[in-house]
Amino acid sequence: MKEMTKQFLEAAFAGESMAHMKYSIFAEEAEKKGLKKLAKLFKAIAYAEFVHARNHFKVLRKLSENMSDNVQTCIDGETFEIEEMYPVYKNAAGFQDEKEAVRSTHFALEAEKIHAEMYKKAKELVEKGEDYSADKIYICPVCGYTVEDDVPESCPVCGASKDIFVEF
Repeated sequence: MKEMTKQFLEAAFAGESMAHMKYSIFAEEAEKKGLKKLAKLFKAIAYAEFVHARNHFKVLRKLSENMSDNVQTCIDGETFEIEEMYPVYKNAAGFQDEKEAVRSTHFALEAEKIHAEMYKKAKELVEKGEDYSADKIYICPVCGYTVEDDVPESCPVCGASKDIFVEF
């Protein structure tokens, strides 16, 4: 693939991915306000943006047939966020006295640490020809803290009650 086309597809992938997330967040907010049909519109178009991103991703050949390679891509991304991205973003936010940005980057950093370990475990299992071991995964909807099988009474990162964790 020619470099310019690759750059354009990568930018399109990033843009479509961001649109998917924004529209999903807008749908959540519309639902909270009782605007069910507007929420449906946001969700539908968010899905279309996901389809566009997936198509660009496939053209860029970033999806491997080897599941271990895909898991390693996740490990690499989480490791970058842990070691480089979030520490720098959090420090800059602190330096500029942006308390909410410090909070959100702290929450993300702590969750990413857990995600990296989960992906490392997943890679070991996949390489043995096994599926992931957890029956249930729970996410704190406030900070993203992630735990397998049993939810703590309160989130160790943000203090949220176990009652609001989302089960997967």
